[in-house]
Amino acid sequence: MAAPMVKERSWSGSQMDSTTISANNSESDSKHEEVADFIVQFAHKEIGSDLKALGKVSGMLDKLKAENAALEKQVLTASSSVPLRVAAALDTAEKCRFDLESLLQRERVLSNTLQQHLQGAQTWADRLGQTLGQLDTMEKHLKYLQCLARIEELSDSIQQCLMTSSTWEAVSAIGTLANLDMSLEESGCSHLQAFLRETLSFWHKIIKDRLAGDFEDVLTQLHWPSISPPTPSLSPPANTQELNSQLELLVSQLLALQTSDDLISEKDPPSRLGLSRSLPLSLPIKIMLVPLRKRFRYHFTGNRQTNSLNKILMWMGNNSNFMEEKIQPILDHSKANINAKVELCRGLLSLAQEKLALDASRLLYDDALFCHLVDEVLQFEKELRTTHTYPSILPGALHILLEEAVFQKWLSVEKKMALEKVDAMLSAEGAWTSQYRDITDMDELKAPDCAETFMTLLLVITDRYRSLPSPQAQLSFLALQRELVDDFRIRLTQVMKEESWNPLGVRYCAILNAANYISAVLSDWGDNVFFLQLQQAAVALGDEVLGPLGPTETGRLASLEGSLFDELLGLLERLRGDMMGRLLDAVMRDVREKTQVYIRDRWLSLPSQCDQATMSLSSSACPMMLCLRDHLLQLQQLLSLHLFQMFWQGLAERLDLFLYQELILYNHFNEGGAAQLQFDMTRNLFPLFGHYCKRPENFFKHVKEACIILTLNVGAALLLQDLLREAEEIIALESQQPSPEAALNELGVFRLTPYDVSILVGLRASWPAQ
Repeated sequence: MAAPMVKERSWSGSQMDSTTISANNSESDSKHEEVADFIVQFAHKEIGSDLKALGKVSGMLDKLKAENAALEKQVLTASSSVPLRVAAALDTAEKCRFDLESLLQRERVLSNTLQQHLQGAQTWADRLGQTLGQLDTMEKHLKYLQCLARIEELSDSIQQCLMTSSTWEAVSAIGTLANLDMSLEESGCSHLQAFLRETLSFWHKIIKDRLAGDFEDVLTQLHWPSISPPTPSLSPPANTQELNSQLELLVSQLLALQTSDDLISEKDPPSRLGLSRSLPLSLPIKIMLVPLRKRFRYHFTGNRQTNSLNKILMWMGNNSNFMEEKIQPILDHSKANINAKVELCRGLLSLAQEKLALDASRLLYDDALFCHLVDEVLQFEKELRTTHTYPSILPGALHILLEEAVFQKWLSVEKKMALEKVDAMLSAEGAWTSQYRDITDMDELKAPDCAETFMTLLLVITDRYRSLPSPQAQLSFLALQRELVDDFRIRLTQVMKEESWNPLGVRYCAILNAANYISAVLSDWGDNVFFLQLQQAAVALGDEVLGPLGPTETGRLASLEGSLFDELLGLLERLRGDMMGRLLDAVMRDVREKTQVYIRDRWLSLPSQCDQATMSLSSSACPMMLCLRDHLLQLQQLLSLHLFQMFWQGLAERLDLFLYQELILYNHFNEGGAAQLQFDMTRNLFPLFGHYCKRPENFFKHVKEACIILTLNVGAALLLQDLLREAEEIIALESQQPSPEAALNELGVFRLTPYDVSILVGLRASWPAQ
């Protein structure tokens, strides 16, 4: 088996060698061909086809020889210079290598020397580190002892100042202790800090009690606090100037104790309402609130009749003048950035918040008392912000209502009471009558009492939650309002279905007016600044409150192209359109019945206009005209202005198509019939709608244009018939001739097509051949 394989390999090798040789031969042949082609092209270029120019060949040969010699010289020069450059580069590289080895050797020597030195110096470094550590510890102990000595020194100084009645010096020393306390907060010396805090608290309490006692005595002599409205019968004390000086001194000293008082006072517990912790009250205001706090506990603890938030507002008003006239100048002189009146309101408000938080949790299971509490808080907040100009950046009493359990209870009670009121207003005797029905100027919307009362209810709810400081809470109430509107729409739909047997009745029209009124009010609310702000808040909060919003709806809300009430407006528009359609159907049924005799009139045999002295309304058209007039007058009284406009325009559109399709296209007309039809329409039907617009014929375009075609004189009718026939032939031949629309437009026909006109021309019975 091996021998054939060897033979096969030798055969394949010889085959590959022959293939390679043939490839090389082919490459050399191609190169020779390229050279031959280049020579031929060069000869054609230099000599051309002129045989007399062959003398130039010797010159060309000399030129080529010179160029060849120059090229050989350049090659020889380059080949001789290359070895010299390579040799120089090699010498440079060898020198660099030698220098590098020298540097490496020096580096190894220095590294070994340095390592030996470090090993020898390590012992000294360890000893020096221990010594420095001991010095650092001794320095800390020294500072610790110095701090203790400073505390003892300040404590002795405060004691000496109190013994000598040097109050200002004692207050200054207290301030120094307070600053020292703050500097030790990050020191980690807990025992030292605790000792300092105890020392500070001890002396601060003594000085504060002494100053507070003197301050209360001065305030009592100045008739503080004023529980009842100030009366001019109270004469100022004889030593008013001395009391004012003492008041200024005591307030200034108490302000100097503010830092230490803030340090040793117990921190306010975290608010369960999630509110940010407010700044503590200034020390003078705290002391001034002590008698008011005692009266607050007396009045607001238990079931006394004086348990009313109005009493706090009364205290604010009664004592605001004292704060502005007596306390505020002292604060300004001391360069304290404090508003005395606002501080008083803050202090009294904190008392009210404690009381309200306690009451709110206790009244969650009593709807009547809870509603009374909510009303009281809302009224208190309104008075606080308006009458007493309490800054809006500071939290008020409304935050009590934003606690989760209280807020959810508020929403549920609001919904429950709103639904009860809706039930009551819909079952009231005058629910479907307008309270302004006797006042023409104010009754354009003709809104029934139930719809107006319902929107007033929603407006009251808006006023109640408008001042809430949380956009999320406001959106929760907005969601409740949208739910109430949808519930009211469903109730309207139910009542409408009950009244659908009589669409022309008073109650049915009142329901239609109610849907239109609610839709109009919601459209106005969509452009209101308050609801636009809520709209932006809804986009920012996403799906947290109002449910999932699609990307399209979110984009429309963000760009203010839509409103938060678009979905409700669409549902109300559907209800309004459905009811308007039922109303138009009912009127058209009545009109159809009254028009049957008029449709079957003798239009083909009526006398011409020349045979009649005067034209008069067809007797068969009187029932139809009376029916239309009665319905228009009736619904004008029952529907709002906007709805009535929609009604008569829709009625005109339907009546136009009905008369055109059922009367005109159903009959043939002689000259007298066409003239009578035109007289009935233009002099009787159109003027019925002329009370509501200037050009009623524009709403009866089919009838008006049909009358134009039917009353054309015979010559014009024949020309028009020929034109329409030619137009049909041109269309059949696909010619580019002009269409007959221009001629129809000259006659005043714009709505009807040429095909419709040809049908109308065929309904004429007055032709020369006939």
